[in-house]
Amino acid sequence: MADALSKSGSNRSAVQAVCLAVSGVNHPTDEQRILNWLRDIFPIHVKLYVQNDAVAALASGTMGKLHGCVLIAGTGTIAYGFTEDGREARAAGAGPILGDWGSGYGIAAQALTAVVRAHDGRGPETILTNSILQELDLCSPDELIGWTYADPSWARIAALVPVVVSCAEAGDEVANKILQDSVEELALSVKAVVQKLDLCGEDGNASFPLVMVGGVLEANKRWDIGKEVVNCISEDYPGALPIRPKVEPAVGAALLGWNFFMKETCKEDYKR
Repeated sequence: MADALSKSGSNRSAVQAVCLAVSGVNHPTDEQRILNWLRDIFPIHVKLYVQNDAVAALASGTMGKLHGCVLIAGTGTIAYGFTEDGREARAAGAGPILGDWGSGYGIAAQALTAVVRAHDGRGPETILTNSILQELDLCSPDELIGWTYADPSWARIAALVPVVVSCAEAGDEVANKILQDSVEELALSVKAVVQKLDLCGEDGNASFPLVMVGGVLEANKRWDIGKEVVNCISEDYPGALPIRPKVEPAVGAALLGWNFFMKETCKEDYKR
């Protein structure tokens, strides 16, 4: 934040509002902890807002309007939605240990498991074996154990997703099943949010923005995970309008800060 202010030729006293959209903000206590930290940094007149990072991702596709659903699928995954009257709901986003299937980590972890299963004779043969070993410069599936636990960071494992996609495009049944299962999981997350918030309307056909964010959903492959997710959602909710943001989520956070600030200012003016 200090760097951004410096580059813009501004300072903390000139700031009117701050919106911080942070991964892991899942409870009012998380929000309050960050608000307390921000209050120590900025002057008392500055309005402070804290949101989950998924909210900024949604805003990056709707130009700051909180309505519709966002699906993030990168290293992790989450679906988050808002109604126009302010109700909100989420699905997934509980982290890899609690089952963020459909995420980059989830896809790659299943692929690594498939290689181990094939090597043991517990699962079908798959070209994932040679492709992943070549990618990691390993000689045997036995070496995967050491590689995995030497540095079990989620992003390091998720980086293997392009290998899984390439194997699926080459016709590997195991890789194809992993991706298809991931599509269904990602679609289920969105459907859960849509159902909780009734975004589809009474007839099930009402339109709503569906913002798609994250490397797993990028439309640059023949096996297009994002496209397949949209097709799966549209079978039940044809009103879903997919949006791929043209700005970064940080811009979405700035738009949120502006909108929150203007609403609060208008309320104060009205009371006067």
